[in-house]
Amino acid sequence: MKRVQIAGILALLLWMGGCSSKNGPEYNKSDIYWYQKMVHYVSTGELDKADDYFTSLQSEHFASPLLKEAMLILAQAHMDEEEYLLAKYYLDEYIKRFGDPKSIQFAKFLKIKASFLAFKNINRDQKLLQETIQEAKKYKQEYPSSEFLPMVDTILTKLTMAQYVLDEEIAALYERRDKPKAAKFYRDRLKNSWVKKSQIEVPKKWYDYLINW
Repeated sequence: MKRVQIAGILALLLWMGGCSSKNGPEYNKSDIYWYQKMVHYVSTGELDKADDYFTSLQSEHFASPLLKEAMLILAQAHMDEEEYLLAKYYLDEYIKRFGDPKSIQFAKFLKIKASFLAFKNINRDQKLLQETIQEAKKYKQEYPSSEFLPMVDTILTKLTMAQYVLDEEIAALYERRDKPKAAKFYRDRLKNSWVKKSQIEVPKKWYDYLINW
C-alpha cells in the first residue's frame, strides 16, 4: 500500500474518532468541567442541556462545593424563563443539602417569589394562592429580621388582596344561588381580613393586578 494511501486512512480514522468523542456520551469529568458546561448552557438559554450537565455534576461529584452555587444558578435561570416548578425543585434540593441558615433564608425567599410569580389566575390557582400566603406568613415568623422581609411583605399584601377579592366573589356567588350559610362563611372571612374593600381596585387582568400593583 502506498504511503499516501496509509496517511489518508489514518487521517480518516482520526477524524472519525474525533467525531465519535465529540458526539458520544460524556462521563468521568471533573466537577469544574460539568459546572462550566452547565453555566455555558445557562448563558445561551439552553436550560435542558444545563439541567443535564448539572445532573452529571451531581452524580459524579456529590460532595462538590460547586453544587451549592449551581443549584441557585439553575433556580434563578428557570425562574427567569417562568419555569417556576423547576425553580422550586432546585430550591428545595438546595435547602435539603445545605444547612447554612443565611443561605436557607435566601432560598426560602426565592421559593415564595417563584410561587408568587407562578400565580396567574385567581380562580384556577386558589390552592397556590393560599399556600403562598401561608409560606409568606411562616417566613415572617421564622425570619423577623430578614433583609428580604420588605419584599415578602409586599408579596403577602398583594396576595391577601387577591384572596379578599376571591372571597368576595365566592360570597356573592353563594348569595345568588340562595345559599346563605355558605355566603356567611365567606362574609365573616372578609370581616376578619385586615384588607378593606375600599383599598382595592380590581384591574381587568389578574396578572397585572398582582405584579404591577
